Amino acid sequence: MEKLRLRTVLGNHPHIQAVKRGELCSELFDLDFTEFTPTNTAFKPMVREQAFDVCEMAIVTYLMARAHGKPLVLLPAAMVGRFQHGHALYRADQDPLVPGDLEGKRVGTRSFTTTTGAWMRGILANDHGVNLDRINWVTFEDPHVAEYVDRTERAPKGSAIIEMLKRGELDAVLGETSSDPALRPLFADPAAEATRWYARHGVVPVNHLVVVTEQLATSRPDVVRSLYDLLKRAKASAGPASVPDLLPFGVEANRKPLERMIDYCAQQALIPRRVAVDELFNATTRDLN
Repeated sequence: MEKLRLRTVLGNHPHIQAVKRGELCSELFDLDFTEFTPTNTAFKPMVREQAFDVCEMAIVTYLMARAHGKPLVLLPAAMVGRFQHGHALYRADQDPLVPGDLEGKRVGTRSFTTTTGAWMRGILANDHGVNLDRINWVTFEDPHVAEYVDRTERAPKGSAIIEMLKRGELDAVLGETSSDPALRPLFADPAAEATRWYARHGVVPVNHLVVVTEQLATSRPDVVRSLYDLLKRAKASAGPASVPDLLPFGVEANRKPLERMIDYCAQQALIPRRVAVDELFNATTRDLN
């Protein structure tokens, strides 16, 4: 049987470099890579047009796409995972802010549907008692899923989120980091805060996994399983995983992060209802571990 050529978008992560260099490959398919910088710019065409066979995708984008019936299937293969507490900033010349001070303030985020933003809002609401409805949200981009109705205030066209923060047009921002001395993190010691959060919840905040088209998953389940195996071998070839493993592979390894993000997305009305983790996969991908 002739090898398939799969149109593929994956970021330039260290744990998949062996695949991108061709050092690891499959007998069933070849990956035809298209580069997007940043990688998240590929999510919209994948959701709206199924423009690729294989695509890295933020988990919130996938949850929303699934809620709106997009023909995509999730693979439990993490491409990006990180603790989020450092991704919230305010101006250093302000009085010190704590999470509860954000109520009544103007807070910017690239899009209300970004995964880092959803993680941070979930942390603020569930661990610090912040009422998210009392924050005036300012956004800069459309959601990847066109059906989602974004009711946030839109920043003026061409505005830059960090510059608006430095000019005082925003009180804080989520989903951003900066080494600029004019800015400081909302959490004074983000690493220590993340350590405490992990000790409390035992959850690795996964941002990006991988999706394939439903057509590929149903017509060639052997290819999809081989793809997962290839990515898993590439991760193993990159060396020992961090502790905790920020790039979990397998349904069970991703269960806690997915459960937590489903809860956050339902709380934030990004999806209409909570779903079970097993609903996110199909017969081809549900037993991948």
